[in-house]
Amino acid sequence: MKKIDLGSATWTFQEPQTQAWLSAQVPGCIHTDLRRHELIPDPFYGRNELDLQWIENRDWHYRCDFEVDADLLAEDEIELVFEGLDTVVTARLNGVTILVSDNMFHRHRVAVKPGLRAGSNRLEFYFSSVMDYLKTQRADFKVEESNDPVGGRYRVRKQQCQFGWDWGPRFVTAGVWRPARLEAWSGNRLDTARLTQVHAANGSVSLLIEPSLAHTDAQARYAVTVSLDGHRIVEARAVLAEELRFEIENPQLWWPAGQGEQPLYSVRLELLDASNETIDAWQARIGLRTIVLDQADDGIARGAAESNGRFGLRVNGRLIFSKGANWIPAHSFVAGLSRADYEPLLRDARAAHMNTIRLWGGGIYEHDAFYDVCDELGLLVWHDHMFACCLYPADKSFLTSVQREVSDQVTRIRHHASLALWCGENEVIMLNRKALLADPLRQQEYLKLFLGAIPQALAAVDPLTPYLHSSPALPLPGEHTQTRLASHDAHDWEVWHSRKPVEHYESTRHRFVSEFGMQSYPSLPVAQSFCPPEQLDVASPTFQNHQKNQGGNGTILDYTLRLYRLQPAYGDLAYLSQLNQAYCMKMAVEHFRRNQPYTLGALYWQLNDCWPVASWSSIEYGGRWKALHYAARRFFAPALVSARHLGSETTTIGNYPANTKAHVELWTSYDAPEARSAQLHWSLQDLSGEVLREGSMPLCLQPLESVLQTTLDFSAEVERCGRDQVVLRLRLLDGDALLSENTLFFAAPRLLDLRSSQVEASVQPAGPGCWNVQLSSRHFVHALSLEFASEGIRQSDNAFDLYPGEARVVRVSAASPESNQIPEWVLRSANPS
Repeated sequence: MKKIDLGSATWTFQEPQTQAWLSAQVPGCIHTDLRRHELIPDPFYGRNELDLQWIENRDWHYRCDFEVDADLLAEDEIELVFEGLDTVVTARLNGVTILVSDNMFHRHRVAVKPGLRAGSNRLEFYFSSVMDYLKTQRADFKVEESNDPVGGRYRVRKQQCQFGWDWGPRFVTAGVWRPARLEAWSGNRLDTARLTQVHAANGSVSLLIEPSLAHTDAQARYAVTVSLDGHRIVEARAVLAEELRFEIENPQLWWPAGQGEQPLYSVRLELLDASNETIDAWQARIGLRTIVLDQADDGIARGAAESNGRFGLRVNGRLIFSKGANWIPAHSFVAGLSRADYEPLLRDARAAHMNTIRLWGGGIYEHDAFYDVCDELGLLVWHDHMFACCLYPADKSFLTSVQREVSDQVTRIRHHASLALWCGENEVIMLNRKALLADPLRQQEYLKLFLGAIPQALAAVDPLTPYLHSSPALPLPGEHTQTRLASHDAHDWEVWHSRKPVEHYESTRHRFVSEFGMQSYPSLPVAQSFCPPEQLDVASPTFQNHQKNQGGNGTILDYTLRLYRLQPAYGDLAYLSQLNQAYCMKMAVEHFRRNQPYTLGALYWQLNDCWPVASWSSIEYGGRWKALHYAARRFFAPALVSARHLGSETTTIGNYPANTKAHVELWTSYDAPEARSAQLHWSLQDLSGEVLREGSMPLCLQPLESVLQTTLDFSAEVERCGRDQVVLRLRLLDGDALLSENTLFFAAPRLLDLRSSQVEASVQPAGPGCWNVQLSSRHFVHALSLEFASEGIRQSDNAFDLYPGEARVVRVSAASPESNQIPEWVLRSANPS
C-alpha cells in the first residue's frame, strides 16, 4: 500500500473579486482561508457575522497539484480517498469529473488509475453555493423552522447549526473539511474490520474479528495482534475461512469515569501475502465492556402517571447514573479540528465528575480525536445522528444518502469503548408533534427515516449498540395523542422557555433528563474579546448579535433578579447571571440525584461554546470555567449532600413577601461502585458566623442510593433571627476528607443581609507558575470568585461560599510555568460591591 497525503500538497483557492489564486489549507474551509489572507475581518468580533453572509451565496473553486511517479502508477489499483467534502461539490482530476456529492458526511473512495499520469496531476473541487442548491433541490418540501433565519437547511445533509442556532452564528462553510489522500495497491487491501466482544457469565471475554476486504477472498491470510500497555496478549495467524475469534486472557474491563479504570487494548489486523509479508494493516484501540440501554420494568413507579419502565445505561452489568452535559461543535469552523481542540474540554468534563457526553444532533459526527479522548477518560458518548429540531424529507434519494452517511460514519466510530447509544434525532417529534399528528404523509416520512432507513443501516454495521429513535423519548407519531410522556428520556425546558420557577424541577419525576438548562452572559474578559468598549452592554447592537436566543436577555435578567440584587456594571451583571445559572442547574441535578435510582441520568445543556456568546454553556469559548462548571464539580461528585425545603417563598397581592421555609430535609446521594462510611455535619449559623444549632450523624453510603437522612425544624431560629440572617451549612466527610459541602438559604440571596465583602487576600508562590491565594472574611461571603483577565488560568475552586473566620486557599496555575508573577485578578461575589 502506497499513500500520498494530499493535505501536504500545495492547495489554492480562487478569490472572487480579483480571480487570483491564493494559498489554502486542507483540511480547511473557505471562511478560515479568507481570514488567513485578511480578506475578511475576525468573524467573531463585533457584528462582523452580519457582514459575512455573502460567503454562503458564492461558488468556490479549490485545486491542488500533486506528483505521481512510475512506481505508484504500476500498482493495480489507485484511489483518491476523501474523508469529508463540504458540501455540494464536483471533483475533477486532470479536467475529468470523478465525483459529485451533496452530503457533508459521506466518505469517498474513487478509482482514478486511468485518469492519472506520470508527473504532475491536478485535482480540482468546485463547491457550489448551498443556498443555490436549496432553491432547486426538494424546493417543494417546506416545514416549520425555528433556528434557520433563511430556511431550508433540512433539505441538505450538512452540519445543521451552520445555518444559525439559538447559541451559534450563521457561517455556512465550504471546503475539503477532512483529510484527503491517494492510495495505490495491488492484489487486495483491508477496508475495515468489525470487532465483536463476547462476554461470558464466568467473566471470560473473547474477541471476534470480521475483516472487510476490497475484493472478496475466502483464503485471505491474516495476522492478529492484541496488546495491552505494550504487552502482547494475542498473537495469531489464520485464513478468513477460519473464524477469527480469540480469547482475551485475564480480561481487564473498561469502565465509565468514576466506576473503574479505562484500560484500552490495541488490536492490529494485518493482511498477508503468500509469503506472509504484510500487504495492508488495520488497527484500533478498544475497551472490553458491555453497554445496554436498560428499559426493564423495575416496579418502583408511584402511580399511573409514572412508568415502571427504567431508562438508564447498564455497563458491564452495573446500572449507573449518567452525569454529564450536551456537546455542540467545539468551534464554528469544524474543519481540521484536532486533539488539541477536544482534550481540554473533555478533561474539564471529567474534572467535574462527568461520565457521559451527549453528542447533539445539530452538529457533526466528530473527528476521530474526540472519540479517542472519550475512550481514555471514560466518558460515555450518547451519540445523536445529525438531525435536529425540524422535519426532514424521506424521498428515495434522501434516504439513500442518509443510509450511506450512517454506514460511512458508524463504521468509522463503532469500535470505540465510549460509544454507548445511537439516537436518531434531537427534538424532531417534540417540536413538530402537532404537524405530525395533523398530516399522515409527514408521519410516514418520519417513520421511513427514523424507524426505517437509519436503524436498517445501523443493523448492517453496528447491530449491538442500542438505538433510540428520538430524544426526548416520545411515542411514535400517530401512536398517541398526548404531548408528553411521564417517563423515559425528557428534555425539561419549563425552566427557561416557560419561565417557571426553579422549584419546578422538584415537582418532576423523570426517568432520565438529557436536556435542561439556563443561559448566562459571558464573563467580562470573554465579552471584551468580541465587544468594543463603548458597547459593553447587554442591550447594545453587538451584544444583541452575540445573544442568539429571542428574548434571551429578558429571560436571563428575569431569573437573575429573582435571586440577586441588580449590579449594573457589566462584569458584575455577567457574574450574577452565571451564579443564577449555577443555582438553577444545582437545584435540578440535586433533585434528579435524590430520585435515583428512579432517575438514572442528568445531562444539562450545554458543556461548551463554538464562539463567544451568551449561552447555556458551563465552559466559555476559550476554555474559561463559568460558575456552573465549578458547581457541577460539586453536584456531580460521587458523594453528595443536599437539602430540600418543605416550605416555600412567594409573594402575595401587593408584592408582599410570604415565606414558610423552616423545615428542611437532608439527603445523601451516592453513585460510586463501593460502599463508603461518612459523617454528616450540619450547622445553622448567622451571617457573622455564630452557630445557632448544629448536629452530626454517622452514615454508610451505598452505591446508586439516595437516602433522606433526617428532617430538621428550624422554625424557632428563623423566627427569632430572621430568614435574612441565617444560613445552613452542610458537610459530608470521611475522616478528614471532605466529600461534599453545601449551603442552604432560607430566603433568596437578594433578601439576605449580605454585607459589602471585606475579603482579605494573601498570595504565596507554590511552584513554577503556581500560587496559593488565601482568602478570609469576618462576614459571610456568598459565591466568592477570582476572575483573571488572562486566558489559560486554572483554579482549584471558584464561586464558593466563604464562611466567617475560616481561611480558604485557592491554588492558581498559569498557562505558562515560566510565569513568576500571578496574573492580574479581581474578586467578585454576590455580596454588595
